[in-house]
Amino acid sequence: MSEDAPAPSRSHGRISVRPSLKPRDLMEEPLVQKGAWRAKVITLFPDAFPGVLGLSLIGRALDMGLWALECLDLRQHGQGRHRDVDDTPAGGGAGMVLRADVLELALNAAAVDTPRDVTRWPVIYLSPRGRPMTQALLRRLAGCDGVTLLCGRFEGVDQRVLDHFDIEEVSLGDFVMTGGEIAAQALIDGVVRLLPDVLGNSESVVEESFSDGLLEHPQFTRPAVWQGLEIPPVLTSGNHGEVAKWRRAQAEAITRARRPDLWAAWLRRKG
Repeated sequence: MSEDAPAPSRSHGRISVRPSLKPRDLMEEPLVQKGAWRAKVITLFPDAFPGVLGLSLIGRALDMGLWALECLDLRQHGQGRHRDVDDTPAGGGAGMVLRADVLELALNAAAVDTPRDVTRWPVIYLSPRGRPMTQALLRRLAGCDGVTLLCGRFEGVDQRVLDHFDIEEVSLGDFVMTGGEIAAQALIDGVVRLLPDVLGNSESVVEESFSDGLLEHPQFTRPAVWQGLEIPPVLTSGNHGEVAKWRRAQAEAITRARRPDLWAAWLRRKG
């Protein structure tokens, strides 16, 4: 096998052992359950991963092989002696743009052992001009086999690459950051928590914000009185029907006040 050839995966029943470009423990190969959801991230900063994705329930699910993470270093596909990945914008202007030929090599490497069908394995570029990252989008991605995420830098990427590879553009919000790594981690976190067996309580993803188009109702816990403030009595009444009615009313009021756009959409669906 040549040094540049990808290492094959080895299957052991429901567990497959797949070498990662940057394993969390260099002495061990990560265990991945057969059919587990996978995320491939193309980035200039592979050391940024897993980051927060290695913590808490998401990190535990990664250790258990419920999902898999593979980082592909864009610099490995750089051109020339200095492995250049960018160049000046055509037509002039400030900043630098990631080169089409470099991105092509990285995307082709990421496409190895993934379905060609973009409905099963989308390719997403994290971009401030993309469609908003919504709960509906995360649910769709959770139903896929996996996703390839392209983290941009500088002034962005060559448009020809986005068109040629049929790449979706997704935005974390109406603001600009220095790169797509944080947005990629946010997207992965939002998808992985929707996967089976990741959260201990499956009802958690049913009653939270955006699950039915509304923002979530307020939450309370012990102590019963804090700084002179009491938990609303209905929540300690034991009347589950009244609790449900109170929570729905609160969710509607909060959504109407804070997110008129969501409230209008919810009314349209309801009507």
